[in-house]
Order: sequence, then structure tokens, then C-alpha cells
Amino acid sequence: MDYISIEEAAKKWGVSTRSVQMLCSNGRIDGAVRMSRVWMIPKDAKKPIDGRTKAAKVKADEDMPLPRKTPFLYMSDLYHTPGTADEVGESLAYNHEAQILFEAEVAYSRGEIGKVYESANYLLNKHSGFYAVLSAGMLLAMCAIWKGDIEMWRRAKVHISEAPAETDYDRDTIQLSISAVDIMVYSAENFPEWFKMGCFEPLHKDAFPAAKVYYAKYLYAVGYGVATGIVKLPRVQGLSLMSMIPNTIEPLISWANANNTVMSEIYLRMTCAAVYHNSGNDAQAIRHIDRAIALALPDGLYGVLAEYCRVLDSLVEKRLSVIDPEAWGEVKKLYKVYNEGWSKLSGNVRGKTILTTLSQKEREVAKLAAFGMSNQEIADKLHISLSVVKQAVRIVSEKSGMARSNFAAIL
Repeated sequence: MDYISIEEAAKKWGVSTRSVQMLCSNGRIDGAVRMSRVWMIPKDAKKPIDGRTKAAKVKADEDMPLPRKTPFLYMSDLYHTPGTADEVGESLAYNHEAQILFEAEVAYSRGEIGKVYESANYLLNKHSGFYAVLSAGMLLAMCAIWKGDIEMWRRAKVHISEAPAETDYDRDTIQLSISAVDIMVYSAENFPEWFKMGCFEPLHKDAFPAAKVYYAKYLYAVGYGVATGIVKLPRVQGLSLMSMIPNTIEPLISWANANNTVMSEIYLRMTCAAVYHNSGNDAQAIRHIDRAIALALPDGLYGVLAEYCRVLDSLVEKRLSVIDPEAWGEVKKLYKVYNEGWSKLSGNVRGKTILTTLSQKEREVAKLAAFGMSNQEIADKLHISLSVVKQAVRIVSEKSGMARSNFAAIL
């Protein structure tokens, strides 16, 4: 078969080389193959229908499969270059559901929860295809976190479980998706056994980028549970497991970077940063935070940065306020909403009262106390005086009505 380059196809079809690049990346040119970093296009390939034309809009009214078999299009290689999220959304105009879903996922990353809620309900009411329903259910659960709405959370899980599964792939994906919803509030026990081993073979390969993100979150939740004594594992205690987790997440980050999956790389880096931070290695945490910020800022993905302010304590503020003070102002506002919603929902799900009245320093001291550190160890780690630590512990106990040994339950 004879092939032509992107430049030759662009000239032949009267479009920009960037447009042809996007069409290739989105799988819209039949027979196009990628060799290293270069796309080769069959010489007789037809120009795809412009999504803005009447013909495309008629086609969009028909049910079409999503361009990737994954609950999260924005974690796939469709979004491979920072600063192009809106352009990718426009390039999906040929597939109405895919466009709505991708744009809703980007909106979530920006903290535009109202738009996400409307899009999720639209897809669910339309009785869309399997992956669209699955994605919409998960988006609804994510909205529930920001709103602190447990009824919405439960409804989202029902929608996910009722997605129109046809194959074993589909059923395994449903099982993992429900567990992925639970991990949002640090509940890690319901993941399938194959997933806990780091096996993704029951999933379609398009879902691997998202699966890697949730596997990293699963590892963090287990490490956190062991450190606080909530999770019991034979011969493992304290921060010993947490300190080993980066050995697994670092290769996942390299994979995401090599495959140009921007959103999965952001999530993996921020999760790895949280692991390093809790393990006492802030230098490595900052390395990942800075890279994640560099990937997120071109598209204004402030919502995903706000998600991690809880687990990274003051590190996001310290880095982002220097890199882009205006962006930090936006993230700070979003974090306030997210923290209140997450605390309310997580408390209801777990039957606990998650405190939102703790100062940043009080919360950090309480977390280290929950990890089993002594007052002196906390003082040394945070570079504060012993008396400040003792005062913070006392204030947390007074605000929560909990003894030091139960601090993990209020965080």
C-alpha cells in the first residue's frame, strides 16, 4: 500500500497539518499508521466528514460507538498535547456522544461541576451506549463529591451497575468502575482481586490509562490505611508500605509520558507526589507536582489540582502560588468547595464526621499523629516546636471530641 505524509494529506484535502494530525490521533482516517512519531496515511484514504457540516450532524444523531473503549476519554491518547483540550473536543464533532462526554470530563478537570452534571444526566437520559453510560455514571459520582450529595452518589452507582453490558470485558469494567467510585472516599476493599495484583488484562486496552490511574489511587489508599492502622496486613505497619509504593507508580508515569496520555500523567504524578509527601520525601513530591502543574495550566485544569490539596497539605499552594499566583487563587476557591463536599459525602459514606474546621497545620499534625508519630517526630518533620505540636493535638481533640488514637476517623 502506498502512503503519504500528514503534510501531503493536508495539501490534498485543503486543511491544516494540525487538523490531519488530530484526525489521525482520533482514529478517523482509515488505514493510518503511526511509525515512531510520524503518521503515514494511505494514498487513497478519504477525507473524513467535517463534524460541523449538515451531513455530519445527521450522522451524529445516530448511535455511534465511542472512539475509545474506556470510561474516560480524556485519559486516553485522544488528549495528547497540553493546551489542546478544547481543540480535541471540537474534533469529536462527528460523534455527538463522544464530544459531550469528552467536554464534560475536561469541564470536571476545570472544576465546572454544573456543566458536568448537565452532561452526565443528558447521556444517562438518552440511554447511550455502554461506555457512555458508564462514564456518565462515574461523572455523576464525581459531581456528588463536590456537592456532598450521598443520594446522587448512590444513584450514580446504580447507573453504573445498570450499564448495558454485553461481554465479559463489559462486566469486568463495571465491577472496576464501581470500585473506582468507592476509592474516591478511600474505600479500597471492593476492588477485584485481579486488579489488586496490578493485572489489567480483563479490560480493553483503551481503558489501560484510566486503570493505571485508579491502580495508583488504590495503592495510595492501602498505604494510607496501613499507616493509620485502619488496614491490617501481615508483617506490614506504619509508613513502610507507603515508602515502597513509588517503585510501582514511577513506571506508570513513564508509560503515560511515553504514550502522551496527558490527563493520566497528571493524575499519576499528583498521586505519586502524595505518596512521597506522606513518606517524608517532599523533594520528590515537588518534582511531580511541578510537572503536573506544567501539564495542567495550559488548559486551565484547576479542578484536578484542587482535588489534591487535601492529601498534599500545603505543597500545592507553595508551588502554584509561586509559579502562577492567579491560578492558585482559582484553585484555592475550588478546593474550598471540593473539601466541604468531599468531607460531607465521605463522612456519610463511612458513618463518620470528617472535620472541615481544622487549620492546615492542625490537619497536618493530626494526620502525622494518626500515622503513629510521636510529638517530637512530628515537630522534627514539620520543623516546628514541640509546644506547637502539643497545642495542635489538643485543639484537634477538642474540635473533634476524639482521642489522638482516633484521629484517622476525622480526616
